[in-house]
Amino acid sequence: MNNVHIDKAVAEKAYKEKLAAEFIDFVTDSYIDQLGGGLTAGNMAMLNTDQHTLLAYRYLKDEVMEGGFIQLIVNGYAGYVLEGPFALVLKKEWGLRDLSKLIFDAKKEYHLNREKLEADMNDEEFMAIYEELEKLNDLGDDFLDEHQEKTTPAIAKYVMENIEKF
Repeated sequence: MNNVHIDKAVAEKAYKEKLAAEFIDFVTDSYIDQLGGGLTAGNMAMLNTDQHTLLAYRYLKDEVMEGGFIQLIVNGYAGYVLEGPFALVLKKEWGLRDLSKLIFDAKKEYHLNREKLEADMNDEEFMAIYEELEKLNDLGDDFLDEHQEKTTPAIAKYVMENIEKF
């Protein structure tokens, strides 16, 4: 049951005043606050599919901008972003086929290297993974170079145009 929402007037004001990434952060921060500080197995049902998709995009954007798909995976977001329905919703509901393909490609690389990515490691071993898993690292660069700049504004616009879902 969806118990989390954002007020339309508040969202409209934020959309007009903020950059796209800041708007997405504003909306998802509202979710996180309403969820009691974070997403857990116990509160996942409080979000609907579109809200989960937006939150997954937030995690994708933040983690990949900071350290690529490798950081996203090592920080524990693979299950939510790569394994969940995120990529399918992007493709089928939100019309973001290219981003969806990138997510599926990252998921494939994650599965091929899962054991290594989920192993306990020190900082030196973590940094070495970036050279060792070049394809996964390149997918992060692809997100930054080809997707993030055009996708973030498109998602912010989609959210505002469909605010009743969010």
